[in-house]
Amino acid sequence: MHWDFALILGVLGIVVPVLGRRRVRVLLQLPDTTKLDRLSLYASTIAFQWLSVVLILWRTTHHGINPAQLGLILGLNPISITTTIVVSTLFFLLQFISSRRLKAGADELHGETVQLALKVFPRDGVERVAFFALVSTVAICEEFIYRGFAQYVFEDWSHSLFFGLVLSSLLFSVAHLYQGRRGLVSTFAVGMFFAGVRAWSGTLLPTVVAHFVADFTIGLLAPRHIREALARSTDDEDIGQSENRLVGSSKTRG
Repeated sequence: MHWDFALILGVLGIVVPVLGRRRVRVLLQLPDTTKLDRLSLYASTIAFQWLSVVLILWRTTHHGINPAQLGLILGLNPISITTTIVVSTLFFLLQFISSRRLKAGADELHGETVQLALKVFPRDGVERVAFFALVSTVAICEEFIYRGFAQYVFEDWSHSLFFGLVLSSLLFSVAHLYQGRRGLVSTFAVGMFFAGVRAWSGTLLPTVVAHFVADFTIGLLAPRHIREALARSTDDEDIGQSENRLVGSSKTRG
C-alpha cells in the first residue's frame, strides 16, 4: 500500500471519528442551535468533504489509478439503472418507516441521536436548500471516499474482494462513531450492503443516489415527527399530573 494511501486511511479511521465525536459533544451541550450554527455546520462539512475528495483524486491520479477503478462511471445500462431505482426505493421506505416510528413512540425521544437531529436538521426554506447541498455533497463524497477509494485500496492491498468490502465498511462505520454503538452497527450493515452493490454494479451511481435519498428523507421527515411526539408526550405528562392532583385533592377531602 502506498504511504499516502495509508496516511489518508489513517486520517479517515482516527482523526475523522475523534473530531466528529468532539463536535457532537459540543452540539449536545448547547440548549439549542441557531440558524447561523446550522448553516455554519453545513458549510464546514461541505468544504471538508470536497477537500478530501480533491486530495484523494490527486493522489490516485498520481499513482495511475483511473476513475473507472474507483467506480466513477455512470454505467447507464439496464442493470445499473434498475439497481439504482430498487436500492433507492428500499432506503426511502426504510427511512420513512423509521421517521414514523419516532412519531409513534416516545421511548427514545431523549436519546443523543434524537437530540442531535433536532439541533442539526433544517427548520425553514433557506436551511432546507443548504441541507440539500449538504446531503448531495455527503452522498457523492462519502460514497467516493469509502466505496470508491477505500474499497479499491483495501481490495487491491489484500487481493480479496471480501476484505475490501469488510474493511471499507468498518472504516465507514467508525466515521459514524458519534452515533453510538447502535449507529456503529447500523452503518456497518449499510456499508456492507452498499459495498456489495458497488462491487456488483461496478459504479457508484446506485449507492450515491440511495445515500442521498436516505439522508434527505430522514432530514425532512424526522424533525416534524420528533416534535409531534415530544408535544404529545408533554401533553400526556400534563394530563397525568392533573389527574394526580385531583386524586390527591379527593383523598384530602376524604
